[in-house]
Amino acid sequence: MAEIVTQNLKKKFGDFTAVSNTNLTIKDGEFFVLLGPSGCGKTTTLRMIAGLEFPTSGQIFLDSEDVTFLRASQRDIAFVFQLFALYPHMNVEKNIGYPLKTQRVARSEIKSKVREVAKLLHLEHILKSKVSGLSGGDRQRVALGRAIIRRPKAFLMDEPLGALDAEFRELMCSELKKLHIDIDATTIYVTHDQNEAMAMGDRIGVMDKGVLLQADDPLTLYNKPKTMFVANFIGSPAMNLLPIPSGIPKGSKSVMINGCRLAIPEVYENSKTDSNYLGVRPENIEIVDGGNDGFEAKVYGVEYLGVRKIVTLDTSVGRVKVRSPNDVEVKINDNVNLKFNSKSIVIFNGDVGNAIKSEFIT
Repeated sequence: MAEIVTQNLKKKFGDFTAVSNTNLTIKDGEFFVLLGPSGCGKTTTLRMIAGLEFPTSGQIFLDSEDVTFLRASQRDIAFVFQLFALYPHMNVEKNIGYPLKTQRVARSEIKSKVREVAKLLHLEHILKSKVSGLSGGDRQRVALGRAIIRRPKAFLMDEPLGALDAEFRELMCSELKKLHIDIDATTIYVTHDQNEAMAMGDRIGVMDKGVLLQADDPLTLYNKPKTMFVANFIGSPAMNLLPIPSGIPKGSKSVMINGCRLAIPEVYENSKTDSNYLGVRPENIEIVDGGNDGFEAKVYGVEYLGVRKIVTLDTSVGRVKVRSPNDVEVKINDNVNLKFNSKSIVIFNGDVGNAIKSEFIT
C-alpha cells in the first residue's frame, strides 16, 4: 500500500480559496477520515489527491513519488463515490471485474479474483444479479468490490454511505472497517458525519473553511480539541464553552466564573484578551446539591438516554449541558450546583479560537 503526503496544498477557484495550505501525512495502511461541514474543502482535498482536480499550488506524494500533476489514471488509486456509478446493464460479476477487463487481464484470472472479492464482501449469492435490482447496501458493496479488485495503493472514499438509510449506514461502517483491516489498505474517507468518523477513523482530520484545523486519533480529538470549532463540532452534546470575564496570566491554576473560583490545569502562556473560554465536556461535570458556595445552576430540561440522561441547565454565564447517571434525581426548575473535573478542562483564546497551552493541552 502507500503513504500519502500533501505539502502546502492549496486550491483556488477564482477569488475563492477552497483549500488553504494543507500539510498532511497519511501513514501506510491507515484509515484516515476527513471530517467537516459541507463546503469546508474536504472533497476538494480528496479530489486533488485522486488527480480529479489539480492544485493551485503545493505538492502531493504517493509512496514518495510526486504525483501532483499526474492524471487520475496515472495514479494507482481507487475512488468510491457517494453515488454508486455502477453499470446498470451488467450483472454484479461483470461490474466487479470490469477494471481488470479494461487492463486486458485474462478471463480466467478475472473470474478467480471476482470470486475472491465476492467472498470478502459477502456477494457470492448475487454475482449473476443485475445491479439495478439490488438494495442500496448491496450496490455499495459492489462498488467497493470494483474498487478493491485490482488492489490499488490507496482507496479514496467520498461520503460512500451518504445515500444509505441509518440502519444500512451503521452496518456498512462496521463492514468497511473490517474490510480495511482485512486488506490492510491505506484509506482516505470523507464524511460530514462525526459518528461515522469516530467509529472508523484511526485518525481524523477536521476541516473548516478550507483549513485543516486538527488531525488526531478520535480520543485526542474529543478530549483535547485545539480549536473552539473542533470542540463544538465533535461530540453530542458538544463541549460546553463558558466565557471567562478576564485575561489569564501565565501560570494560572484557577479562574473566576459565575461568582465561583474553578480550578484549571496550569496554563503555560499569557492570554491578555478578555474573550477567553473554559471548555468542559458534559460527562466531566457533576450535579451536586444546591448551595451558595458553588457553581450555581437551574435545571432547564432533562433528556433520558438509557442509563444516562442529558441535563440542560441555565447559569448566569450561559446554558450548560451535563451527561449524568440516571440515579441523579433532578427535575425542571431545581436549583443545583455543578462540580467540574478540573483535570479535563481546556481554556480557549476566543479572539483566535485556539486552545491555550496548558498542563492538559500541550
